[in-house]
Amino acid sequence: MDLSIIIVNYRTYDLTKQTIESVINKNHPFSYEIYVVDNASADGSLENLKKDFSRESENGLIKFIANEENKGFAHANNLALNQISSKYVLLLNSDTIVVDDCIEKCIDYMENDNTLGAVGCKVVLPDGTLDKACRRSFPNFNVSFYRMTGLSHIFPKSERFGRYNLTYLDENETYEVDCLVGAFMLLRSAAIRQVGLLDETFFMYGEDIDWCYRIKAAGWRIVYYSDAEIIHYKGASSKQKNKLIYEFYRAMYIFYNKHYKDEYSRIITAITYAGIWGMYGLKLSLNTLKTNYGMIMPNKPPKEPVSQLSK
Repeated sequence: MDLSIIIVNYRTYDLTKQTIESVINKNHPFSYEIYVVDNASADGSLENLKKDFSRESENGLIKFIANEENKGFAHANNLALNQISSKYVLLLNSDTIVVDDCIEKCIDYMENDNTLGAVGCKVVLPDGTLDKACRRSFPNFNVSFYRMTGLSHIFPKSERFGRYNLTYLDENETYEVDCLVGAFMLLRSAAIRQVGLLDETFFMYGEDIDWCYRIKAAGWRIVYYSDAEIIHYKGASSKQKNKLIYEFYRAMYIFYNKHYKDEYSRIITAITYAGIWGMYGLKLSLNTLKTNYGMIMPNKPPKEPVSQLSK
């Protein structure tokens, strides 16, 4: 098998179906299989997906894994990773659409360079703008400080201040980066065997950055490949947003402790902790105000239900 694609579903039946169709409705010049891991949705989405793709399931193209408990993005992907033996692995969000021959282009790119451990494509939002998370620097103290203080937004074209999302680089060019987004991450299985599976300490957010960190530390290169593209739908209901905010800043805390704590002084660590949890408190308060304000706006259109994979 050339490629194993892993898609995690959590109460996003329509989006997940759309994602799968964007893959299987194309003629690919490589052999592939799809693992759909349901994270205990309990809303009938798994059963409906099985019905929709029963023929593909019968011929082995699509394999379904029912997770009895939602233990997060990393855990769900690891369930599938433990079963595959293909040359390449693609993590693909359930709220994405693969555009044209995106996957083929990325595989060809990796085939031509054995030093590549992972490749990410250009990820665009429905409005056509770039999903900035698809190309990033590791969030060390300086990079995170520039982002939290707003300097990265004030000076996005600065090579010094714009490193978090590499906003000073042309999104239509290809170059090596520190990390990609788990919404679309094509990995060489040899790199996975060397560095291990996703860290399940992360529930959502951060596990993709941690994986990229370990892959680069093992000597592999990671590239943002702009000639290939997917569309990424991102959204969250206000009731679920608080959980997402918490997990985002919790992931930052875990990542810092795992990779940077021993490199910095106690003062820097204290400042980092204060920044992380201070921003968490601020974002939580702002979302609460927004939620309460939205409750008195009956004509406000509802947002898409959140995929627990949203990055």
